[in-house]
Amino acid sequence: MKSEKWAAALLLLQLCSFTCGFCGKALVWPMEYSHWINMKAILDELAQRGHEVTVLTSTASILIASNKTSLLSFEVYPVSFTKEDVVNYFDKWIKERVYEMSRLSPWEYAKKMQDILFEYSKVFKQLCESVVVNRKMMKTLKEAGYDVVVSDAFGPCAELIAEVLGIPVVYTLRFTTGNTYEKYCGGLPSPPSYVPVVLSELTDKMTFMERVKNMLFFLYYDFWFQNFDVKDWDQFYSDVLGRPTTLCETMGKAEMWLIRTYWDFEFPRPYLPNFEFVGGLHCKPAKPLPEEMEKFVQSSGEHGIVVFSLGSMVKNLTEEKSNLIAAALAQIPQKVLWRYQGKKPDTLGPNTRTYDWIPQNDLLGHPKTKAFITHGGTNGIYEAIYHGVPMIGVPMFADQPDNIAHMKAKGAAVEVDFHTMTTADMLNALKTVINNPSYKENAMRLSRIHHDQPVKPLDRAVFWIEFVMRHKGAKHLRPASHDLTWYQYHSLDVIGFLLACVATVVFIAIKCCFFCCGKLGRKGKKQKKA
Repeated sequence: MKSEKWAAALLLLQLCSFTCGFCGKALVWPMEYSHWINMKAILDELAQRGHEVTVLTSTASILIASNKTSLLSFEVYPVSFTKEDVVNYFDKWIKERVYEMSRLSPWEYAKKMQDILFEYSKVFKQLCESVVVNRKMMKTLKEAGYDVVVSDAFGPCAELIAEVLGIPVVYTLRFTTGNTYEKYCGGLPSPPSYVPVVLSELTDKMTFMERVKNMLFFLYYDFWFQNFDVKDWDQFYSDVLGRPTTLCETMGKAEMWLIRTYWDFEFPRPYLPNFEFVGGLHCKPAKPLPEEMEKFVQSSGEHGIVVFSLGSMVKNLTEEKSNLIAAALAQIPQKVLWRYQGKKPDTLGPNTRTYDWIPQNDLLGHPKTKAFITHGGTNGIYEAIYHGVPMIGVPMFADQPDNIAHMKAKGAAVEVDFHTMTTADMLNALKTVINNPSYKENAMRLSRIHHDQPVKPLDRAVFWIEFVMRHKGAKHLRPASHDLTWYQYHSLDVIGFLLACVATVVFIAIKCCFFCCGKLGRKGKKQKKA
């Protein structure tokens, strides 16, 4: 028995030496749904390389299954609500966003969005308190000797845990609302003249009125960030750390920000040395389909197939919406594989099959796939980019409209308005994307850009996490802007000083002129009198 334990220990040691040269310990503060799916790709790779990865998860977690066999470890903490409460909260949130908020005026919409985000923040604050106020939990984490905290910046807390434990933090995220954390806390430059504000659905080629719109979005999110319940978070962080601090100051200490997009998706913009773009890190080559599904795909002949999915959060639609979509799908010659868990639409054609779940990546990588109908989630869009598949976007909420706007600007997608669409709208969009070769060509162009990288996105993300663990941070990449006040950052103090100098010189010059003119005038009068 002892010999077996020694053999296992030796094997683990060899694994560490052959993978990354050392074994690190990473603590993870995760998010749910698509955020977790994307982050898990990084965590699995870290674990494969011999690192010890522990995920902090609550008893109310939805997707993060701590009881499944995995290379990952889980530290489960109790919360006052249940998994069902969380599911009901998100179902209610989705229903409001998809069906009700579209009828509101812009002012009512903004107010409702603020209420939703405040409610979301309170839930996350409860999760955070359940960990940092739990002395037994924090003692366990401190004794474990972690090297780094890996977190999704969309939900605060990881930076506070890292500060208490005295270890660095690395963020992995798509974006936070309006890019507020990245801009204010991370110092990411965002000139509103050509960098479109997230969720504005604008491109980097803006008309004058679009730049006005972008500036209004810019100011709105500035105002929103200042009025978001940041003060509560600031006070909470100060109480836990025992010294005055702010949420933004603590987040600004992050060593790396791993942004889950790349230049195949983003518009060119300035960024910082501690920001790395790793979009598509979860994408993989397609695997063979299940036998029955492969038969259905092959039965499509030369027409090929269309893949249809609205993501992990939207499992069904209203009867009216599902029927008008099904009626459009029934009129195309392609076979359609539709991820849908609702009541089977009455207008469903023989060319369409619904599934509770589909191997989306494998279907998008199938040579017979002609188009992808998507809600516009980042994960699905990147799988389409990876495999060079053009898209029909049906965005509903969050970053989805913005994502589809990016794909439209790059010529790889057509958008259909979910709230006003008719059967004809969906049918025309399908025909356009499938029959117009420019959409396929543009999708393949983006795919070539994505694949033409010196290092794969997943390897790059893992490298920087390992780098932070090896060097206990990456302070040499952190810009000095974090140490400046807002007026110093914009050089307002320098501009003010220079203006004061110019004003002083001008004032003295004018005084001298008046003095000289006055003296000459008096001299002239004396000469006249003489």
